[in-house]
Amino acid sequence: MTNPTGGFIWYELMTSDPDAAASFYGAVVGWTIAAHGDPDAPGGVDYRMIVRTDGGHAGGMLTLTADMIAGGARPGWLGYLYAPDVDAAVAAITADGGMVHMAAHDLPVGRMAMVADPQGAPFYIMNPIPPAGAPDKVAEAFSVTEAQHVRWNELATSDPDAAIRFYTKHFGWGQEGALDMGALGQYRFLQHDGEMIGAVMPLMEGYPAPTWNFYIGVDDIDRARDAVVANGGTVTSEPMEIPGDDAGHAMNAIDPQGAAVGFVGPRKS
Repeated sequence: MTNPTGGFIWYELMTSDPDAAASFYGAVVGWTIAAHGDPDAPGGVDYRMIVRTDGGHAGGMLTLTADMIAGGARPGWLGYLYAPDVDAAVAAITADGGMVHMAAHDLPVGRMAMVADPQGAPFYIMNPIPPAGAPDKVAEAFSVTEAQHVRWNELATSDPDAAIRFYTKHFGWGQEGALDMGALGQYRFLQHDGEMIGAVMPLMEGYPAPTWNFYIGVDDIDRARDAVVANGGTVTSEPMEIPGDDAGHAMNAIDPQGAAVGFVGPRKS
């Protein structure tokens, strides 16, 4: 891989109803999600690729089994960060107060682990195996500007200062600039590899625990908002203008299976 260490390289939707989720995100975002999981997937899990209209992969969708749900898994989105040495990254994260939810292990697509930062927000780290014949392929699930990609990564946490120290130390991120949210605190911007990738904010009422929230690019924020409602989702914050020239509008929602998700895009109407 030619991705820089610490970049977001993949996103995964965990869902209890893959067919319904495919219908919802197809209507809201424009993605195509396979009708069936890969029969060769390790462990027999139902894992489906999320495909953009340009043919690229936006991420994957994991069907939660009854055993997973009994073990505490719930619908939600998780991000993957690139780590060229997964085992060393796990050791460093745990030494710094982080947790391991899934030990480092090998899959046909690479080596990975599920961890959490010291405040409890979960994420994956992974060293993927490049596709055959494309050793220099760059992951493209994240894009600052493009629809049908995740465009913004937002961490809500109980200790923003500690979280910023953790991610800058282990993944090479920067933190410059902030938006004053008044009584809600500072919305502090994150940079990686020369791009603004997201922000860190204080944990607010309604967030049961520290978590990452991802904003998916859409072609028209008002169309997407109407599609969320028409397809069984719940709008939790209406489209709001993002400060900055031509930054667009962002909104938050919960999909029909209960996964929190954000959307960002232009207002065309």
